[in-house]
Amino acid sequence: MLTLLGFGMVIAFMYLIMSKRLSPLVALITVPIVFALLGGFGGGINEMMLEGIKKIAPTGVMLMFAILYFGVMIDAGLFDPLVGRILRLVKGDPLKIVMGTAILAMLISLDGDGSTTYMITASAMLPLYHRLGMNALRMTCVTMLASGVMNLTPWGGPTARAATALHVDPADVFVPLVPAMVIALLSILALAWWLGLQERRRLGVIQLPPGQDWMDASVAEDGSDALPTVEDVEHIKRPKLLWVNFALTCALMAALVVGVLPMPVLFMIGFAIALVINYPDLAEQRRRLVNHAGNVLSVVSLIFAAGIFTGILSNTGMVEAMSRSFLAVIPDACGPYLAVITALASMPFTFFMSNDAFYFGVLPILSQAAGEYGITPVEMARASLAGQPVHLLSPLVPSTYLLVGLAKVEFADHQKFTLKWAVLVSLVLMAAGLVFGLFPLVA
Repeated sequence: MLTLLGFGMVIAFMYLIMSKRLSPLVALITVPIVFALLGGFGGGINEMMLEGIKKIAPTGVMLMFAILYFGVMIDAGLFDPLVGRILRLVKGDPLKIVMGTAILAMLISLDGDGSTTYMITASAMLPLYHRLGMNALRMTCVTMLASGVMNLTPWGGPTARAATALHVDPADVFVPLVPAMVIALLSILALAWWLGLQERRRLGVIQLPPGQDWMDASVAEDGSDALPTVEDVEHIKRPKLLWVNFALTCALMAALVVGVLPMPVLFMIGFAIALVINYPDLAEQRRRLVNHAGNVLSVVSLIFAAGIFTGILSNTGMVEAMSRSFLAVIPDACGPYLAVITALASMPFTFFMSNDAFYFGVLPILSQAAGEYGITPVEMARASLAGQPVHLLSPLVPSTYLLVGLAKVEFADHQKFTLKWAVLVSLVLMAAGLVFGLFPLVA
């Protein structure tokens, strides 16, 4: 019954948001409550929801202040030199623009934070897409895929979860994974070239005015308000503080990697310092907060709503029932193939449930079974990471809502456009893992 409830809840949730009958925020709250009541869990549903919210609260706080911190850095112009160089290279060629989007996203994703990648990439590249009449779904697609592969760094999250769940060293999981990640990134660049070529054939190469005057009063394709002009944003730039902001950001990244303090606390402190250094005037500080309040609210509200979904899914026992049912349907003859089965299963499992639920709930069960055939935990950890490009399409990933919100595209449209390419990149990552011997095809 729990297995049926779990899969039924996930399927109903996906249908409602992909058919646009409910918004993701409403669906995350209402669907799990309905299924919990149907399963007879009404008596303990309040504790389940609160526990889910409590578990996800640190992530919500971290993303809130990460968005504010990098929002201040974008306002101050920290990334302008990098963005300016890429914009000078791509000019009015749609093919170069999509390629530049992918490269910029890969570089920014080195910090392991998807929200940062999305904010910087969208703020830099979206005006070009609007000005040339390009499809913004191409931007969201390559940006998300680049983030999905680069997020496999130990400080990105999934690798640390897999290593922790199976009690192995994160370095033993990540370092051999690097060549496979390179192959996956090359496949994303090839995809960006193909998507850009399609746009070039549709639109041609457009000659833009010299400098950045082309950004003035650009209007989005969907008829939304004009983009900010150069004059509107120039007064908030802080070019004289470029190296100060760069040093502060490097120090923050180093502290995150070393783990000096919890991640939410570090971003809170970093944001406070950045705001005071760049905008000592209180009125301007309030304007900066108001400017980024929309992004913060849209992401953080979904995080806490996702807490209700994951809280009910986990505490009712649905996750454990789903994972054991999955293991039960695997024939004994498929035991030697459990590493590859795990790599393939990581795509739907991390799409339908959170990374925490998969890596701490499902992966240990699969690894224990694989151990009977001589497949080591570190090999299972590497195999389990293959599905991460698909994972970021999950409605349980808060940063993805930030990306589609910035790009002004529908979440369901983004899913439909990107899913096939995400599966392809995951398969490339898995195939490269097999070629480099990161995990065995047959034990």
